Parts: sequence; C-alpha cells; structure tokens
Amino acid sequence: MEIAKNTVVTLNYTVKDPDGNVIDDGHHPLVYLHGGYDGIFTVIEEALHGKKTGDSLQVKLLPEDAFGEFDEELVLVEDASLFPDNIEVGMSFERVGEDGEEEMIYRITDIADGKVVVDGNHPLAGTALIFDMTVQSVRAASAEEIGHGHVHGEGGHHH
Repeated sequence: MEIAKNTVVTLNYTVKDPDGNVIDDGHHPLVYLHGGYDGIFTVIEEALHGKKTGDSLQVKLLPEDAFGEFDEELVLVEDASLFPDNIEVGMSFERVGEDGEEEMIYRITDIADGKVVVDGNHPLAGTALIFDMTVQSVRAASAEEIGHGHVHGEGGHHH
C-alpha cells in the first residue's frame, strides 16, 4: 500500500544535526496519520507521499521547516528576584504574553550576579535537521482516526 491521504504510517527513523550529532535516536517508531493533520513536519510528509513499506529516504529540514530560526528577541535577562530560589539552568516555565496572548515556554539558560537569562526559542531553533527514515508499515486509517485527526491504538492516541 502506498502512503496517501488518510493512511496510518509507521516510520523507523533517526534525526541528526548537520554535524552528525544524534538529536533523536528514534527508539520508538513514529506513527502518524498522513494527509495534512499536522502529525509530522510538512516537508517530511510531502517526501513520504507515495512511498511504500520498506522504502528508505533521507530528508534535510532547514530551520524554517523545523523549529524556526533563532530569534535574539526571545532571549531575555530578568532579575533573579522574579524567580523562586530553587531555579536551575535548564528549567522551563510558561510565560503569558503582555497582551494576554498565548503562553510561550522559556528555558533558563544562565544564572549569574542576581540575573537570570531565559530563552523562548525552541532548543532546536536555528538547527537544520536530517531525518533518516524507513517506512515500516502503511495501513488505511479508520473512520474514527480520520474523524479525530490522529492515530488510535498501538503507537497512537489512547482514550
């Protein structure tokens, strides 16, 4: 069966950066509903369209196709008094925008001299990603999966 709209695709994959560092070892296969349901990056979905079980491919995603370019304006220096005493580099927290817009996740990247540096960029922002994939299986999606816009059962969403 070919990968087409409303098929459930199981991929074996690894993700590396351009220097060959492993970002995701693909320990668990990726299972997604094909056909524009936002279950996978669009560029990868387009590359997989029409492929069959056993097909292998490599797709390089530029930052704008993955987690976006690095935005310096999302790096803020805040007074440490605004934070709890037990903060550590690497912690994340949500921050609601000034005008009540959606929350953003910020990571603490540095703590020094009473100041805390926080970064609202995704950890992989500005990084190109190289996906090596093999199609493990393709099956028709159920009417329920199509209706819900995601995979159910093995590797998918559980109710």
